[in-house]
Amino acid sequence: MAPLGKATSVAYDGPSAVDSDTKVYRGDVDPEWTVGHVPNGGYVLALVLEAGIQHQSSTTHRDPIHVTAHFLQATSIAPFQVRVRTLKRGRGFTNILADLVQQDRTRITTHMIFGTLEPPRLVPPSRYARRVPLYVHPSAAVETRMARPWGFKHHAKWAGDPHLRAQNLPSDPARAAVSPTTVGGGSLVWGAWFALTGPSERVTPASIAFFADTFLNMPSLLPREERGGLVPAQTWFPTVTMTIAFHAPIPPPSARHAARTVGLYSTGTFWGEPQGRHGSYVEVWTAPSELGQGVEEEGWRENQVCLATATQMALALPMEVNAGRAKYDAPSKAKL
Repeated sequence: MAPLGKATSVAYDGPSAVDSDTKVYRGDVDPEWTVGHVPNGGYVLALVLEAGIQHQSSTTHRDPIHVTAHFLQATSIAPFQVRVRTLKRGRGFTNILADLVQQDRTRITTHMIFGTLEPPRLVPPSRYARRVPLYVHPSAAVETRMARPWGFKHHAKWAGDPHLRAQNLPSDPARAAVSPTTVGGGSLVWGAWFALTGPSERVTPASIAFFADTFLNMPSLLPREERGGLVPAQTWFPTVTMTIAFHAPIPPPSARHAARTVGLYSTGTFWGEPQGRHGSYVEVWTAPSELGQGVEEEGWRENQVCLATATQMALALPMEVNAGRAKYDAPSKAKL
């Protein structure tokens, strides 16, 4: 049981006995970074990403640039291996394959691109540069309750942006104006400042995978009458596929950038069958101060950068499926 920085630790175990070109990293899935009985998808992807970062640490391509992950089977609270293999090493990028294995089964398979991450080109004051899309400065943000069945609640806190949440109401002017002649429209939005509470915690490249999977999705944001009987607190939203594009290096902690707080913004548009399939788009931003601290200064948005964007496809299943998944794995937890 550990804060995120320690819970994402992996250790090099040497080359694979089957294929010397494959390097093996080991670790244990922490029992607190869960959704119900199953490890959070972004958290376990952070374990895979950390193995990839260690694998690339002695090369010229040390920074993750892009990650594509397929979640083949839910992971469990048990030991794991990450098996990493270099697919292609080029002048500007290195492509690697990394699989997370538990109980002799590949649970997650990934394709990762590494390179050298540089500061973004399109930044303020350009009118074409995107600014952090949260309305309230972290110092003035009001902490909101985490209603989800998250085992890591005491390691983190967040403050949802009320201005974004209000845009989802049926009475919002933009939504009320929707008619048969409307072009586009629809969608739901959400945003929050998210902080790791441990004083020694830091935003890291691996932790971005966790942040990108910690948000309120479209089925949860819909008005009750639009959900078709779905109850978010009784629903498990397992990730099936996830991609992350890294856009900027993480700035060191300073008066302009927080050490353990990020801004999150997400949108969702489509929801349907099979199995409540839905997609989400997420942005992970730097924060100008820690949540509940600091002072709002003029132009604070101009100094923030988008660290990464992510998309995912997920399902909406009863929480009973989540509990059943854990029972299925229970007899062989100690086996890799």
